[in-house]
Amino acid sequence: MLNPFPDLLTYSLLAPFILRIVVGLIFIDLGVLAFKSEKEKWIVSFSTLRVPNPKLAVKIFGAIEVALGIMLIFGFYTQIAALILGLLTFTEAYVEYKEPVILKRNLIFYVMLFAIVLSLLFSGAGAYAIDLPL
Repeated sequence: MLNPFPDLLTYSLLAPFILRIVVGLIFIDLGVLAFKSEKEKWIVSFSTLRVPNPKLAVKIFGAIEVALGIMLIFGFYTQIAALILGLLTFTEAYVEYKEPVILKRNLIFYVMLFAIVLSLLFSGAGAYAIDLPL
């Protein structure tokens, strides 16, 4: 079947760019929430999961999310950032599954985030990135 808008395929490198910006902002927000309003909930969830030193783990978790979100926005090591964020998304989904009252997001949110970071892992950074496709 023919593509109904073949001229738009010229801009195909913009799709990963748009996904990068959106998911980068989401992960920055999630990291900031881990430092602020959701900090106690994360400490409780890490304590429930028997993570040693849950206060430090929450700080590390939030810092990693913010740093990788910034990396995605700039397109810096996009595939590595996407791989790590995919693992973190899976971890957050597991925490939400084990203790659904702790966080306020549902499984569909995590499936969407996982699909976006998986797409970035396979497609690369796209346009306007520090990463250069080889």
